[in-house]
Amino acid sequence: MSINRLGELLVRGNLISVAQLRKAQAEQNQEGGRLGYHLIKTGAIEETKLVDFMSKQYGVPAINLEDFEIPPEVIALVPKEICEKHLAIPVNRAGQTLIVAMCDPANIFALDDLKFLTGYNISCMVASEMAIRAAIEKYYAPKQEAFQADYSFEGFDIDDSEVSVVQEQEEDLTEANKEADTAPIVKLVNQILMDAINKHASDIHVEPYEKEFRVRFRVDGVLTEVVKPPMNLKNAIISRLKIMAELDISERRLPQDGRIKLKMGGGREMDFRVSVCPTLFGEKVVLRLLDKSNLQVDMTKLGFEPQPLEWFKEAIDRPYGMVLVTGPTGSGKTTTLYSALTELNQVTDNVSTAEDPVEFNFAGINQVQMHESIGLNFAAALRSFLRQDPDVIMIGEIRDFETAEIAIKAALTGHMVLSTLHTNDAPSTISRMLNMGIEPFMVTASVNLILAQRLARRLCPECKKAIHLDDAVLLKAGLPPEKLGTFQLFGKGDNPSCPKCGGRGYKGRIALFEVMPMWDGLKELVINGASSLELKQEAIRLGMQTLRMAALNKMVEGVTSMDEVVGNTAPDST
Repeated sequence: MSINRLGELLVRGNLISVAQLRKAQAEQNQEGGRLGYHLIKTGAIEETKLVDFMSKQYGVPAINLEDFEIPPEVIALVPKEICEKHLAIPVNRAGQTLIVAMCDPANIFALDDLKFLTGYNISCMVASEMAIRAAIEKYYAPKQEAFQADYSFEGFDIDDSEVSVVQEQEEDLTEANKEADTAPIVKLVNQILMDAINKHASDIHVEPYEKEFRVRFRVDGVLTEVVKPPMNLKNAIISRLKIMAELDISERRLPQDGRIKLKMGGGREMDFRVSVCPTLFGEKVVLRLLDKSNLQVDMTKLGFEPQPLEWFKEAIDRPYGMVLVTGPTGSGKTTTLYSALTELNQVTDNVSTAEDPVEFNFAGINQVQMHESIGLNFAAALRSFLRQDPDVIMIGEIRDFETAEIAIKAALTGHMVLSTLHTNDAPSTISRMLNMGIEPFMVTASVNLILAQRLARRLCPECKKAIHLDDAVLLKAGLPPEKLGTFQLFGKGDNPSCPKCGGRGYKGRIALFEVMPMWDGLKELVINGASSLELKQEAIRLGMQTLRMAALNKMVEGVTSMDEVVGNTAPDST
């Protein structure tokens, strides 16, 4: 397909205008390169639309290189120079066929060159020039450890001498503040942030110690070290992060909290919640990544079993009452609450939330950030909400009697109240509320449902392997005897070059839910002062699936491993 032919077809297909084509052609005449590149650069057409169009015209499939991990052994088949020459990159191989992504699949010379060089038959896919250039830069960069990015510290005048800490010595921040705005530091910090986004990390830990300075990412719930910057960059890196989060860089004795918003390509934005805490050898910075584009608010995709999902939906669809979500920090409680709010967010309802902090912004929901220093806490916000004609209220966390009392009164006076508590399982939430000082009859009258949850890592679908465990081990973990021998057990793979998980054996996480509606039998037990164990036994008898049962079900389905079952859930007492 000639350059003129491509432009003509795009105009004929009403994908671009004649004026847009002429503008791109004029830029092409000045700078050189391909027409498609300049059409995207000038904003005449989106990259994905152009690739889809070319895919149809050439009759070959399109590929999104950002979502595809190319195996190292495939990259090794074609030198970087050839890829740059023909704007092509190998993506996979099947038998004697090498699959190559190209921006011009009609380039016969490139196909012949690749076939002669590799000895493989060549099968084409189409990708944009920008995506191919980015992939070449990514995969042909110098390799370090499997999980590490290519961090370069050239130009920093690194001092390799041993570092020691002088006790009680005040450091001069002036130089660190100046260095924080220099191009190399800005580039390095941006690289760390982008690397965390690309690796789908949930948190970044920037940690100073006595003789080392390291950066770790939390991926799928596990911290992994990615880079150790030189010690003499410590103050500059930390100052740069504090500047980005609009924090006081001169204050190094007190904890601080802030937020960073990064604008990325394609109109995508990424938020980082920043926490700075003074430690013995400097300030530790932890950044929580908040990617709204990856936020799963469709509750049907969170990992619920059909019956617990039906109970949860019934509870939040009631006109009033309280739904509580419990679990430790980082167990996905906020995601579950946001999924419920998304379901309840209607034009006919007034939805208000009190959060600390507000993690994601939602249109149509009135979200309030807590400020304890000025007296704006959950109890104060809740009182204000009740004067704002609310229908649905979400409270970030019930921490004390005052908040719990107001929340229960709201639930009893015609409002749907959603909130969280920190307890180990659903039945123990009742005991926690009673310990706060709430009367048993108030609990039974207001609470519709309690949900406890945990997150377990998913086995990598590419490298997970079949394993065998003794029946005694499975029975001890709580597996019902009737399920023995009815499924294939899988464990973590051991392929260090797995393109899907990078050798970690796990990719992504799945939520485990324990959903306990407040059945009449449970209400009677609460009124009679039953223990958490008695409540749990009755709930199981009535059909509740415990966290351990939910985890074992995911193991039986081949989604997770026995290690994750045992590591994330407690055994059910008998």
